Amino acid sequence: MNLRQLPILLLCAVPLAAAPATAQEAEHDHANCPMHAQHMKDSMKDMDQRGDATMGFGHEHTTHHFLITDQGGVIQVEVNDPKDRESRDQIRHHLADIAGKFAAGDFSDPAKIHDRVLPGVPEMIRLKDAISWRYEEKERGGQVVITTADPAARSAVHDFLRAQIADHRTGDPMGR
Repeated sequence: MNLRQLPILLLCAVPLAAAPATAQEAEHDHANCPMHAQHMKDSMKDMDQRGDATMGFGHEHTTHHFLITDQGGVIQVEVNDPKDRESRDQIRHHLADIAGKFAAGDFSDPAKIHDRVLPGVPEMIRLKDAISWRYEEKERGGQVVITTADPAARSAVHDFLRAQIADHRTGDPMGR
């Protein structure tokens, strides 16, 4: 055997790791990854940066809530400091804009922020005429109240809000 054959021989001698057979095994593999915490931290940092750029205000100055209701849900954003009028006004502008975009079936902002199409979005686009997106001003920001009588649309709204709760780690209840 010559030295040029050694890398091939070593490669063949190293056993290859088997891919996880189930989703539970895959989740377990992620949890045991020594770099998992760093990957999650980097992912959150990237999402926060995309969110700040897309929404026009800094996440560190605001608090988001995604609330699931029997009629649909609520997207609520408020400033942490009641004296922060600049962020408050940016929140109000963003949420008023979002209510109009979502009503028209445009979910490009959440896709930019999350770097993916969130669960429920395709259904909400298809059922957009069955969903109402109403902007309301609040003392420290604003909210978008989402209502629908259509069970499929409500399920899609709930899926969308649950994904937001999970990605943003708001701690809001996930509903039923």
